[in-house]
Formats: sequence, C-alpha cells, structure tokens
Amino acid sequence: MDFVPIAANRAAPTARTAHRDAFETNKLKKRLRRLVGQAIADFAMIEEGDRVMVCLSGGKDSYGLLDILLSLQDRAPLSFEVIAVNLDQKQPGFPAEVLPKYLAARSMPFRIVEQDTYAVVKRVIPEGGTMCSLCSRLRRGVLYRVAGELGATKIALGHHRDDILATFFLNLFFGAKLRTMPPKLVSDDGRHVVIRPLAYVRERDLARYAEAMAFPIIPCNLCGSQEHLQRRQVSEMLREWEKRYPGRVETIFRALGSVVPTHLLDRTLNDFAAIRASGSPVADGDIAFDDDPCADAAAPALFIAPVDET
Repeated sequence: MDFVPIAANRAAPTARTAHRDAFETNKLKKRLRRLVGQAIADFAMIEEGDRVMVCLSGGKDSYGLLDILLSLQDRAPLSFEVIAVNLDQKQPGFPAEVLPKYLAARSMPFRIVEQDTYAVVKRVIPEGGTMCSLCSRLRRGVLYRVAGELGATKIALGHHRDDILATFFLNLFFGAKLRTMPPKLVSDDGRHVVIRPLAYVRERDLARYAEAMAFPIIPCNLCGSQEHLQRRQVSEMLREWEKRYPGRVETIFRALGSVVPTHLLDRTLNDFAAIRASGSPVADGDIAFDDDPCADAAAPALFIAPVDET
C-alpha cells in the first residue's frame, strides 16, 4: 500500500497560476478555520486547558482536522493542547513510516498505537460482509483506552457535514430513527467527551484542501475497499441532489439544528395524553402548518453557504 501525496503529479505551475492557487488556498483555509471555529463555539467543544486527542487515520478528513486545529491553537482566545494519535491496525502493506515522519516534521506530540484489529475483522466477518461496524467498534475501544492513558479531555474525530447527513439518512431509511452523529457527546462508558469540529465543513472542501496542502494520504484497504455499502449509496444520493437541486443539502443540514419535537410522533418527547385546549393562542399549534416551507425556497437561507474571504 503506497501513500498518495495528492498534488505530486501536477505539472509545474507558472508564476501566475502559482499566485492564483496560493490565493485560492488561503481563502479556503480561512473559510475552514471560520467554520471549525464556529462549530467549536456553537457546541462548546473545546474549553480552557483541554487536551485534545486528534484521531489521525491518514485520510484527508483527519489530516484537515489536525491542520485546522493547530492553526486555531495559535489564534484561539483560550489555551488548549493538541496531540495526534494514529491506530496502526496492521493492514498488510500499511506504510507505517508516513505518519510519524509527517508529525515529526510538524514538531508536535503524537503517539502511534499498534493493535492488530485487521486480523480480528477478517476472521470474524465473512468474505464479502460489511466490515465497517466491527472495525469501528474495535478502533473506538482502543482509542478510548489511549485517551485515558494520555489524559486527554476531548477526543476529536474527523467526521464532516456530509458524514452527519449520510448518517441521518441511514438511520431514517434503514433504522426508522431520526438520529445522526452529534457534534459533541459523551462516550458509552461515560469517561470521555467526543467532539466533531468539522461538523459544518463540506467533504469537497476538505478534498480541495488536502490536495492544496499535499497531505500524504494513506488509503484504507479494509473498509474503504467495499464498494456496495449503504453509506456509499446515500452519499451518492446526496451528491446527486446537490447537483440537481443546489441548496437542498444545506437546507436539510440546517433542519437538523431546527427541530420542533411537538410536531413529531415521539411519545417520549411529547405527552399527547396531557394535551388539552387552554383557550389561549399556542405558538406551536396548528397555525404552524399555515406556513408554506416552499414559499421562501428562493430566499438565501443557507446555514453554511461558502463565503469568499481574502
């Protein structure tokens, strides 16, 4: 397995194109910093004195997360530490030297954890079966243990806006639940706080950023090689929607932060048996259905619309 420096095969740029590329990369970096900073503030992800353990897989998302957090560390109004952790799952041909070399060059603290979860997954999951769920559980368990050993107060994962949306539709289509990846949560054992600072960031922006920064990408040949996963199908659906109906995906994402529990069917959220007429107007009564959500469809109400920044 070879690592992939994405910009390595580019033709040598002229002075003009190099200047333009640098300008666009700077705009992109500012936008990513703004979106990550906004997510951190909105969900109180990082606090004074935190030790943030960034889970670095070698993919574009975790590289982008680490790079942006390090950039924000120098500008934030509060002090926090960043330590990178990579789990070497012992996949055949994994280029073990790539991440230590990259992290050492950045002069930052890191830890490489070796755990043969690859062999476990291959032994337990039959040929052709979906490996993601078991692989994720094994990886999570190891990372939680390491977070405790390092004294990390937050565990940062590289899930982005598209991951959150895809998870929502997977739960909707296949799990009959309105649920997705929250930007911040407590781990199942109650010992760790997990954060997703890329919650507002689009995957395509992370891909552009990884290319511009020439991160040494390490492909995943375990779960990443499975072509017919439900998550992949949902992601393709979202891309098609974005192509055919610009703005739809942003509107759906915005809806995840604007929930009206009284207008759903969950009896644990709303005591329907206790509902009685009060004789006074109710803001969330049936008047809510008089509003046509399509009436303002052309209005510029995108929550994370790109902003050109110089």
